[in-house]
Amino acid sequence: MPLEPDAKPKRRKYWRFLTLLGPGLTTGAADDDPSGIATYSQTGAQFGYGQLWTALYMLPFMAAVQEACARIGLVSGKGIAAVVKEHYSKTVLYSVVILVVVANTINIGADIGAMASAAELLIPVPFVVLTLLITASILILEIFTNYKVYSKILKWLALALLAYPITVFIVHEPWLTVLKATVVPHFEFSFAFLFIITGVLGTTISPYMFFWEASQEVEEQQEKHDQNIKTPITPNLIHRMRLDNNAGMIISEITTWSILLVAATVLHQSGVKDVKTAADAAKALEPLVHSFPNAGFLAKLIFSIGIIGLGFLAVPVLSGSAAYAVSEAFNWKASLNLKLKHAHGFYGVITIATIIGLIINFVGIDPVKALVYAAVLNGVAAVPLLFLIIKISRNEKVMGKYKSGPLSSFLLWFTFIAMGAAAVAMFFTIGH
Repeated sequence: MPLEPDAKPKRRKYWRFLTLLGPGLTTGAADDDPSGIATYSQTGAQFGYGQLWTALYMLPFMAAVQEACARIGLVSGKGIAAVVKEHYSKTVLYSVVILVVVANTINIGADIGAMASAAELLIPVPFVVLTLLITASILILEIFTNYKVYSKILKWLALALLAYPITVFIVHEPWLTVLKATVVPHFEFSFAFLFIITGVLGTTISPYMFFWEASQEVEEQQEKHDQNIKTPITPNLIHRMRLDNNAGMIISEITTWSILLVAATVLHQSGVKDVKTAADAAKALEPLVHSFPNAGFLAKLIFSIGIIGLGFLAVPVLSGSAAYAVSEAFNWKASLNLKLKHAHGFYGVITIATIIGLIINFVGIDPVKALVYAAVLNGVAAVPLLFLIIKISRNEKVMGKYKSGPLSSFLLWFTFIAMGAAAVAMFFTIGH
């Protein structure tokens, strides 16, 4: 059957939009990493629909923060640490680098542990062996795979996020209650509530995302043009970046909302209010396969594929963003396009951060709890880094005519204040 006259142009337009998706989509997908899935699952299980509103209200602020980071990378042609080195003191530079490396390394450890725990649900292999195999696989992929090929792998791994949105429409939902909980904010001034909301903020607006997306914008332009020639910045290029960024953040927050909702409906309503193990978290997906024989195993299978797939996406983002920060601080060559022999320092940081993350799993911390604590740590670490992002994005010497305007500045400052207030309130309520 022949296509309608306007079908081919529409198809070309759709395909052109897909080709625009890059750093923004990858960053948005990596945001719903194992730490994110665990934190959102725990939030839904513990508070039901009480924090469903966070997914809606975080979207504009998350998008604004990541847009500012991507714009910094695109306009300056440098990663965030390189910009800090050029325009701020060494004290600020080293503080930023240490903060990112420490937060990312702890997050890497938590994610590797979660991937191994998820794999244990499917195959009878010891936890230690699984962590070693997963770590080796991640390092081999990140170090020895060409960036162009690797970026495509990262995009396809983002499909693992679909399990939760599909489950939303299989489970019977009280839609009026859900709509109200999504739109009307609910607060509880208690340590438990503020602890988990700091984790939700931290796993959504995370330090590693700031550095990764900025550096990946630089990588994208170097991939398309001569590495020694700075890409001319045009309104069209900024528009492309914003489309990519907004698409990635919208997909990320739809997934966040879906995980919160599924956990609230399936876990909280059935009395599971503390997600202690990977198996507990996997129960949230049982409605997806409830009509099949052995539904419990299928739910574990889907959950494990999601956790492992997103872990393979997120751990390289975490180690890579740490490596960009360190390499830019010390003027080392830094690019996923470079082979190992041309970027020893860059790949060395990736390797060391990943191996230290692996070792964290052998100190007796529960993998699922570690994910939530890592998210809370990110929520605290993001606050000073947000202040720096605001200063850089408004700096005319760095950004020229592409410095943050009134709307961007308002959203960035509001995010900084909100995350800072959540962290301070959490510490204030300890012991109450």
